Amino acid sequence: MLCLGLSGGLDKVYENRFQVPNSFMHDGAAVLVRDGQVIAAVEEERLNRIKHSNKLPIGSVQYCLSAAGVQLSEIDHVAYYATEAYCNAMLENMLASEPDASIPLDAKLLVQQLLAQEFGTELDPSRISFVSHHQAHAVSAFAMSGFEQSLIFAIDGSGDFQSGLVAVGSGAEISQLATFPESNSLGLFYLEVIRYLGYGLFDEYKVMGLAPYGDPVPYRELFEQFYELSANGEYRVHLDRIGPTLLRTIQVRQKGMPFTQQHKDVSASLQEALERIVFHILWHHREATGMTRLCLAGGVAHNCSVNGKLLYSGLFEDIFVQPASHDAGCALGAALIVSGELGRPAPRARLQEVYWGPDLASDHAVEEELKAWAGHLEFERTEAVADRAAEWMAGGAVIGWVQGRSEFGPRALGNRSILADPRPATNKDRINAMVKKREGYRPFAPSVLEEDAREFFDLPGSACEFPFMNFVVRVRDSKRGLLGAITHVDGTARLQTVSRKASPAYWDVINAFKQRTGIPILLNTSFNNNAEPIVDSVADSIATFLTTELDGLVVGPFLVKKRAATLQDWTALAVSLPPYVSLHKVRAYTAQDRQETVCEIRTDHSSRDYARISHELFDMLTRIEGEAVLADLLDTITLDQAQRETLTGELRRLWEQRRVRMRPSQAARVHQN
Repeated sequence: MLCLGLSGGLDKVYENRFQVPNSFMHDGAAVLVRDGQVIAAVEEERLNRIKHSNKLPIGSVQYCLSAAGVQLSEIDHVAYYATEAYCNAMLENMLASEPDASIPLDAKLLVQQLLAQEFGTELDPSRISFVSHHQAHAVSAFAMSGFEQSLIFAIDGSGDFQSGLVAVGSGAEISQLATFPESNSLGLFYLEVIRYLGYGLFDEYKVMGLAPYGDPVPYRELFEQFYELSANGEYRVHLDRIGPTLLRTIQVRQKGMPFTQQHKDVSASLQEALERIVFHILWHHREATGMTRLCLAGGVAHNCSVNGKLLYSGLFEDIFVQPASHDAGCALGAALIVSGELGRPAPRARLQEVYWGPDLASDHAVEEELKAWAGHLEFERTEAVADRAAEWMAGGAVIGWVQGRSEFGPRALGNRSILADPRPATNKDRINAMVKKREGYRPFAPSVLEEDAREFFDLPGSACEFPFMNFVVRVRDSKRGLLGAITHVDGTARLQTVSRKASPAYWDVINAFKQRTGIPILLNTSFNNNAEPIVDSVADSIATFLTTELDGLVVGPFLVKKRAATLQDWTALAVSLPPYVSLHKVRAYTAQDRQETVCEIRTDHSSRDYARISHELFDMLTRIEGEAVLADLLDTITLDQAQRETLTGELRRLWEQRRVRMRPSQAARVHQN
């Protein structure tokens, strides 16, 4: 029995027809389960390279079908991560403002048509289902927890006009106890506050990392005006009070401005308020139900600080947090719901790993990809890849590490990771500034051999398995000075324990580092820069390696370093425009306070996400039809050597921002072969 779960929007990658205001259509993904067991899953952002993609997960579906060796016609059931009534309401809302006669007002018919257009198969409507958004969150956690019984708390920003639920799971059944309306959304509560800290949607985790630098006391009473706690675990948030109050009280931070102590204290107060509300809800339902185990899902469940506080509180004997708690995880929940309804529920077993995405190509194919970059890369193959990588890191190198199948969810768990020595505090600063290109306060996570975790981390009770970076835990006092790169300002770390059985290649490289240094830990962060999702393919890995200051790259059995590429090497590359960018000429004020015609390259047809480019580069990019070799493009314009270098440099900066694509031309590939 094959069931396919979907999340995300309904547009193709180059479209913007279904941009429904205030809807939750983002984090597109596809998950394929056979008889309740996951066989393939990937987020669309990993494939179309649009962060938090709100597009139809076409590439994800294609991958899942390919991994199973089936056609869409062989899928028994397809499930979408929202109720049909909600989807129809969203369509009506959209078409009321922008009528489009080609779009049906029937969500099931629309999904049927979209799949038929892409895959040439018109599924019978009876094989397409819509499921409750928060029920999908709940099932994605409980079905993977291994618990026979537990309390379930699914909480996020919004979905199906709600923001969460509390339920009890028992066997294959989930019984709902309470739901929370959008007006009481804890996700929107958090989001509304961080707007005044210079952040927005999908930045919530950044504020979680900023909070330990602040003190909640100065704004505690202020934040108590924003929420009320009442009997029976009930609460209310006053979203309408937040903006007017903060505008009168604090200096609003604009994006890019430095953080003041005031901003840090507001972050701390926000985090404390969230924790108080969550504990208030769970204390009541723990007492009312007698449940000693807890499952968490929904975007708010990615708040690892809250999870850590729950862990140390002793309120529950065991806590399972769905590693893909955000909306992509609803694709998993949707697939499991319909699989259960068809008599194939998920086996009752604890989730151990989420390496469900695309695998690396064969060693031969990886080698050919590396050869095509001969002017930019040098590489060697080794059977001792873990030892050599550990040697690099012990010597101070920061490396990209790419092995096996990619992880499902927002965390790099050792297959698509940036790795480094966890000891020097300077590694944190260096990686933030020169590799990730992000705020300097942001912490990095440690990956520790499971059997050594308690020596370095103060873990509550008998817990020793934390494979998904879902909990902030305490670094032992005696180890904090040693682990300078991964110990946060408050003495904590977002921990990943690594099992030799679940992740043998990753365990091997950490163990090899231990043999050299005595430290069974590596700094682990996602392999990407600030402009892109986590890498998935070998090509993605090379692009990120060449556009960051990583010292080395390990892909499968290959050790890769950079060459000093010449201008000729750069101009031999082929250039193309991703389908999500567009070129524009507009009238705007320049730095000289004059209104002139300027050239912009925009992401996803958004006037807010753009980069200014020179007129020369604009004209050159408009000449591209599909893909063109840079040298050929430069030859279409009369340029001297200095101008060619300037334009090439400008283009490389756009590549770093992922606004253009650069890769070896087909001719270069043939030549290398």
